[in-house]
Amino acid sequence: MTDLILRDSTEADLPAITAIYAHHVQHGTGSFELEPPSLDEMTTRRADVLRNGFAYLVAQDQGEVVGYAYVNYFRTRPAYRNTVENSIYVRNDQRGRGVGRQLLRALLERCEMAGVRQVLAVIGDSANTGSIALHASCGFRFAGTLRSTGWKFERWLDTVIMQKDLGEGDRSPPSRP
Repeated sequence: MTDLILRDSTEADLPAITAIYAHHVQHGTGSFELEPPSLDEMTTRRADVLRNGFAYLVAQDQGEVVGYAYVNYFRTRPAYRNTVENSIYVRNDQRGRGVGRQLLRALLERCEMAGVRQVLAVIGDSANTGSIALHASCGFRFAGTLRSTGWKFERWLDTVIMQKDLGEGDRSPPSRP
């Protein structure tokens, strides 16, 4: 990896983001979607993240988007407002080069600055050792496995939940309204 740049995403990044995600939907078990969303749908999803005041980052290498990461509310009920779920996807030819780790670390910094207290990783497929290891390396702890919650590629898949406290975690009241 030459000069990896981490930055806020722009609308111009959405075709690359859509292509990266489409590959993971079609070929992987990290997402339980069965059909890749359209560019319009991905545009709507990004707008929702930004409207909620959260970061939507891209990793750029030699002028190309090679990965992206964002958080959004884990649940929309008000009591969950200090808990987010992260998503990280890296272009298939860039996996294993540290792109995901850099994106996740930057995302966690932004979350902490925004007053988020809990970050959840809801990982598709308990055999997704890369994502599990990535989150563990950034301080996430195992919170549980939901067995056989997804049916994709003609088999049942588990969901792994990992969790990371930010700031004071649950040791004081939240600062987010």
